[in-house]
This record gives sequence, structure tokens and C-alpha cells, in this order.
Amino acid sequence: MPRRSTNRDLVEVTVLALLLQQPRHPYELHRFILDTHKDYVSGLPRSLYHAVDRLAGEGLIEPVDTAREGRRPERTVYRITEEGRAELTTRLRRMLERPDPDTTVLTAAVSLMACLPLDVAESSLRTRVAALEGAVAGADATLTGLQESGLPRMLLLEVEYERAVRAAELAWLRGLLDDLRTGALAWPALPQEAGRRAAGDERQVSPPEDS
Repeated sequence: MPRRSTNRDLVEVTVLALLLQQPRHPYELHRFILDTHKDYVSGLPRSLYHAVDRLAGEGLIEPVDTAREGRRPERTVYRITEEGRAELTTRLRRMLERPDPDTTVLTAAVSLMACLPLDVAESSLRTRVAALEGAVAGADATLTGLQESGLPRMLLLEVEYERAVRAAELAWLRGLLDDLRTGALAWPALPQEAGRRAAGDERQVSPPEDS
């Protein structure tokens, strides 16, 4: 049985993903979550501040600066650590790979999966597709067996429903993988990759030193 993810997990992985983009203070994180309608995050703002405290205590994020706007209190700016980057990858892969009865887990995973390298995201999605294919096949076998036993369809509706939900997700994921394979869905560069590319461009256009 896959481990059931909790809202605590989803808030923490969201904080890690947003800090992967750039350092932010908790109020900025709160505003970004609201502005981008990441409705799978609940319990705001308390859940967010608790997540920041836990992640900092575990060394997955660290304070780097303080910021003040007008007469408001100083706000601590956090950035993700190398340990935090590794943890984010691990958590996102797990969320993508393992079907979970809680549909908000997949909602969060696809919302944040651009934090992964493309090949890692594709591999994780293919793992999920394989699991769903097995689940749909299992549901088909269950339905066939129950129908052959003479049970009325009214008693099989819940199995039909679960099979339909899994099949719909499976079809969507296959389409998503096709779009990634063909380039119909563009994959953004990770923040650290974009920084390396910009530095490389600067080196290429820099004038040669005088001899």
C-alpha cells in the first residue's frame, strides 16, 4: 500500500519547489501560493510557517537575509540547500510514481514537476502509467469475475467507477507523455541550469583580453 501523503507533505514540497526558483521570505511564498491558485495547499498561513520552521530545522532550507518593507517587521529570506534539492527530487518522484487515493497528491505533483529534469519526470510518469495499467487490468478481471457470478450490476457500480477514474487518469498521462516526447509541451530549464547557461553566454560574448 502506498503511503498516504498529508497536507503537511504537500506544503513542505511546495515550499521547497518555490525556493528552488529563488530565495523568498514566507510572506512571499504565501502570496505566490495564493496568486497561482495552488488550492491543494490548505491551512494557510499557519501550515506554511510551520513547514518553513520544520524544513529549516532539518537543514533543507536556510536563512540568508532579512528584508523590511516600510514599517513592517523584518522578514527572514530563505533559500534551498543542496540537501533540500535532493529531498525535493525524492518527494516529487514518489508523488508522481505512486498512485494515491488522495487526488490532491497528483494535483500537487503535476503542478510542481517542472522542478525535475525532463528525463526524471518522464521516467516517473511512465512508472505511474505502468501501475495504472495494472490497476485497470485488475479492475477488468474483477468485474468479469463478479459478472460471471451472477451479481446484478447495481452491486458493481463502485468497481466500475474506480476503473473509470483510473482509466481516465491513464489516458491523460499517456497524452501528457506524448506531448513531452514530441515537444508539444515545452519543458522549462531548471533555475540552476538557466544560471549556468547565462554564465556560458556571457563567457562566449566577452571580448578577448588584450595581449
